[in-house]
Amino acid sequence: MKAAAQTFRANPKVNVEAVITELGVGEALVSFLDEKGIPGIVERAMVMPPHSQIGPITPEQRAAIIKSSVVAGVYETVVDRESAYERLKGKVAASGAGAAAGTPAASGGVAGSSGGGWLESAGTALGGVLGSGGSRRGDTVVQAMVKSAARTMGSTVGRQIMRGVLGSLLGGSSRR
Repeated sequence: MKAAAQTFRANPKVNVEAVITELGVGEALVSFLDEKGIPGIVERAMVMPPHSQIGPITPEQRAAIIKSSVVAGVYETVVDRESAYERLKGKVAASGAGAAAGTPAASGGVAGSSGGGWLESAGTALGGVLGSGGSRRGDTVVQAMVKSAARTMGSTVGRQIMRGVLGSLLGGSSRR
């Protein structure tokens, strides 16, 4: 008790060591910080119990609480905005409709496009070994091996093409 009493800033009107042992229900010793962060002198204070009730509130109480809220009127209107998932799904559907119409951009003519490109055509050439695509979890071992090999070949070919193009544009040094 003595150690706890010595942590407070002394108040000549309050004997902290004696008051600690005499505190009743709802009483506390408090010390607040001033503007500079220095603790004030200790005071004996009564603590108000929280304003609550046991059990559910009535509909009238609920309406009064909602009406007095600082966000009253903000969340009453239901807004169903288009999510990113819905936008992407619409783009995929639009590109599928474009592919059906025969547009070159949506038909997978460009390698690496969202239509599957050469990887999809390789799957068709291998008699459906690659399957319909989708998640990797459904891939068999053969499908995974073919996809890995196709990716490796694609990245190697792409790297060589880029080296050739950049070397000719930038005038790379000739090898001897």
